[in-house]
This record gives sequence, C-alpha cells and structure tokens, in this order.
Amino acid sequence: MFLVTGGAGFIGSNVVASLNEAGAADVAVNDWLGTGDKWRNLAKRRLADFVPPADLMRWLEGRKLDAVIHMGAISDTTAADGDAVMENNFRLSLRLLDWCTATRTPFIYASSAATYGDGTLGFVDDWSPEALRALRPMNLYGWSKHLFDRALVERYAKKQNLPPRWVGLKFFNVYGPNEYHKGAMASVLSKVFDGARAGEPVRLFKSHRDGIADGEQRRDFISIDDAVAVLRWFMDGTTANGIFNVGTGKAESFRDMIVAMFKALGRAPNIEYVDMPENIRGQYQYFTQSSIENLRRAGYDAAFTPLDTAVDRYVNGYLARAERYR
Repeated sequence: MFLVTGGAGFIGSNVVASLNEAGAADVAVNDWLGTGDKWRNLAKRRLADFVPPADLMRWLEGRKLDAVIHMGAISDTTAADGDAVMENNFRLSLRLLDWCTATRTPFIYASSAATYGDGTLGFVDDWSPEALRALRPMNLYGWSKHLFDRALVERYAKKQNLPPRWVGLKFFNVYGPNEYHKGAMASVLSKVFDGARAGEPVRLFKSHRDGIADGEQRRDFISIDDAVAVLRWFMDGTTANGIFNVGTGKAESFRDMIVAMFKALGRAPNIEYVDMPENIRGQYQYFTQSSIENLRRAGYDAAFTPLDTAVDRYVNGYLARAERYR
C-alpha cells in the first residue's frame, strides 16, 4: 500500500492516477476536501482508504507501507497564518519522517522552488548544509519548506537514522489537469483559458525592468506528466537519495505559454499588457530556471515535453473538454 498525503490536490491526485494506471489499487489518500469540487480530482480513482488529516498518525500505527509520498502542504505563497503553515508544512513532515525512519519506509516529499527566494543565489539544488543555510525564501510557504529541507539534511550530515530511501523534490512551475481548485495559485494558463476561448484578450504584466519586453518574464514551466514521471522514477528507477530540482532546465516566457495556448485553439494570439501592481513590483521574479544537472547525474535521462506540445495536450485533452479532470 502507498500513502499519498495531499492526494486530492494537484500534484498528489496526478500521482494517485499514475499509481492506479500502473496497477496499484492499494493507494490511501490523506487530505481534506472541503465543500468545493476538489473531490473531482479523485473521482476516477481507486482508493484503499481516505484518511482525514486529524487521523493520520493514529491511522499509521501498526501499518506496513511500500512508500509515503508526502505532497500535502499549505502551498499558497500568500498564506499568512504562520502557526497553521508550520503545523502542516513543517511539524507534520517531521512526524512522517520519524515514522518512515522507525518503520524503514521509503519517503518522498515535496519541497519547492520557493525555497530559493529571489533567485539571487541561482537555482542549483546543492543540498549541503552550507548551501541550504545561505538560502533566503521570500514567503512563509517557502520558509516552511526550507526549514524541513534543513532539518532532514542536518540529520543526514550527523549520520542519524533516516528512511532507507528519502527524496525531496523542488517543484518549479507545474501546470496541467486537476489544478482547478487552486484559485490564484493555479497556472496562468488554467486561469485565462475560459476567457480566451470566449474571445477575451489575455492580460499579461508589462515589464518594469530595462531590457525585458512586456510578457517576457520567464519561468521554468514543467508539465504535470513530466513532474510525476520524475517522482515515479525516484520511486521505482533508482536508489539515489537527496534533494533534487524538478523542472525542465529551460526558462520560457509567459508570452510563450499563452501563444502556445492560442495555437492549440487554432487562433491568433490576443494579448494585452497591463501594469504590474506597485505592491509586488519590488519582489517580482523576472526569471526562474532550474538546474537539472543533479537529476541527470542521478541517472534520470528522459526528455522533457516541449512547451508547445505539453500546452496542446493540456488544452485539447482537458481544458477544452466538458470533462477536464484526469
């Protein structure tokens, strides 16, 4: 049996789908659904159990699991409740790490590219204690993830007991089906699609930095299929431990993504540029690009899906259909 925390969320539900599609019926999900449509992320899945967050540690007592895949977190980068974020993102992760250590259970967890802060130090996944100490996340979410990375690595550096397999994944800008419940945290593609299909212009931020054109702010966009493929490889294809970036290694612009969307719709681009709100101009990142050398050295040699191809699959396979869920 596999346990996927945050298994009703975006990345988590796609991990559950991948496990089901590979023949794994014994998948337990730990999450909360609320009163919205988040449950639809799991509507096509086979589950062995659904575990409310308050019951998780009690549910684990006496269990034997093949792996814990810890995707659960408060992932809103604007979250302001420090106590809730620390309880969900840091302390729960420590409890799961301790349980996996005691039971010799493989442990794969979601870190985040938000741990890199403003990018001044680059986006190299050097997980030595010294390198991690230098990072300065810009928001509460990124800081909580960074704290757990550091706590785990300090145990490793001190040669303390850890799970037989442990892997942290620093996801960059993931997009794809089942992200619809994320609201403001969903990809720009997901947020603008319905309006664009109805004939409305897509509004992107103007640039307020010399030498960068409007809409040319760049991110390392990675499709959910590629992100899950990396995670599954760490589960099934290697014995490597450590903290690794999960991105394509290639930054592309918001304009690139939206032009690809219009191409998938068979339409000419219809883009307007609007001023960036003054309250975010000082902290807005104009460029993120993962270093994937560590991933390649670990042995992951699969190609990443080109942006045009991945956007077309998302648009015509999900967003443009009445049934959008994987």
